[in-house]
Amino acid sequence: MIMFADEARFGRINSIHKCWVRGERPVVYSQIVREYTYAYSAICPLDGTMDSLIINGVNSQCMSIFLDEVGNRHTDKTIIMFADQASWHTSDILKIPQNVRLLPLPSYSPQLNPVENIWHELREKWFYNHTFDSLDEVEDRLMVALSAFENDLLSVMKTTAFHWIKSII
Repeated sequence: MIMFADEARFGRINSIHKCWVRGERPVVYSQIVREYTYAYSAICPLDGTMDSLIINGVNSQCMSIFLDEVGNRHTDKTIIMFADQASWHTSDILKIPQNVRLLPLPSYSPQLNPVENIWHELREKWFYNHTFDSLDEVEDRLMVALSAFENDLLSVMKTTAFHWIKSII
């Protein structure tokens, strides 16, 4: 199984974007609260499989927890996982499960990682023009959004199956 992995930060600083409303001018509140949580995801663009985990940090320990979770969800498969070269992906203390082989993507090339498209979709459809009263609300919304993607294999494939990935396999 070929997968791509990445993590993204979601928090209480909201992004205000244009929106269409009929009849009256919309009111969109702005919020600047520096509280964050992180979503880790691994996707297979060929079959739409997506595994996600919400963790409150990015470091080698958190990445090890995520890799262990993905490995446990697919114990019957060998997973070749591509990830960027963040320090916590290449650390000596990173624990990689037996059935996962971690390979690096070229440095400074987020356009090669299809998970970036998932983050864009999540932010656009689930987080723009929203304010949250607590970090728990952010995590709840993130959980619902990630679950919606995980349960929609076709949508994951449409969002992430770049032509170069399909042509290589």
